[in-house]
Amino acid sequence: MSETLKLPTFEDVAAAAARIEGHAHRTPVLRSRTADEEFGAEIFFKCENLQRMGAFKFRGAFNALAKFDERQRRAGVVAFSSGNHAQAIALAARILGMPATIVMPHDAPAAKVAATKGYGGQVVIYDRYRDDREQIGRDLAEKHGLTLIPPYDHPDVIAGQGTAAKELYEEVGPLDAFFAPMGGGGLLSGSALAARALSPQCKIYGVEPEAGNDGQQSFRSGEIVHIDTPKTIADGAQTQHLGQHTFPIIRREVDAVFTASDAQLVEAMRFFASRMKLVVEPTGCLGFAAAREMKAQLRGKRIGVLLSGGNVDVERFGALLAG
Repeated sequence: MSETLKLPTFEDVAAAAARIEGHAHRTPVLRSRTADEEFGAEIFFKCENLQRMGAFKFRGAFNALAKFDERQRRAGVVAFSSGNHAQAIALAARILGMPATIVMPHDAPAAKVAATKGYGGQVVIYDRYRDDREQIGRDLAEKHGLTLIPPYDHPDVIAGQGTAAKELYEEVGPLDAFFAPMGGGGLLSGSALAARALSPQCKIYGVEPEAGNDGQQSFRSGEIVHIDTPKTIADGAQTQHLGQHTFPIIRREVDAVFTASDAQLVEAMRFFASRMKLVVEPTGCLGFAAAREMKAQLRGKRIGVLLSGGNVDVERFGALLAG
């Protein structure tokens, strides 16, 4: 396997956990009696919506940037993102004292753009339905000598994201099933590395938007499937394909990939807001929405559900719940 495709291992997740300690929050694992009764099971919610900058992405971003050498730190980082990775890179760069350029779509949530700028990131806008964000990122990196850190397809990012699941298993012990949202697969592949090491018998499930099931197609066909940008309220999972690093791990370690509709995501958002007093963005609800469709199979089990983020405009949040 070439150096560029050296896949991360659980040892890399453990090293990332040590690297981010004291910088990333060790987020709480919350329970809900209502959810347990609905499922007839024990459900453990890992609340990455309460992470710094409001999403799990801070873990992978900080881990990747913390490994930069002096030349890379001086020149700075460039990243492309619909929002959460953007904020994560901008905040991690500020903490580590380096400049950050972030390529963001024209229709990214206003709160995510504002937060990215607030953390000191220089934002470059593109049209997600017409422009190639990856090419824009590569061009900026080449022109200005920046280091490109993609949102999911990078060993250090994957290892960092896996630390959330590592914390979950360390806190609650072995699980029977684990559900995580999936866009490009960074969170799911990192989580799978942690799950296989700490709870080998656990069934691992990835969940993506019904409108954009490229990961499900890829998982079933055995090769990476590319799709057009899906139209879904789960803006954090509007990816077009899995990564060269994430796909092999997902194929090897994940048991199944499911989808959830926008309507199911809104119902999950409503549950978290009304029952648990939590703000969870649509993408963050993917795992719970799919788990609810599998209630019969999960009865009597111990289930982990990763809530990936809580970055949603207040007006948007209210409109979705009211609709």
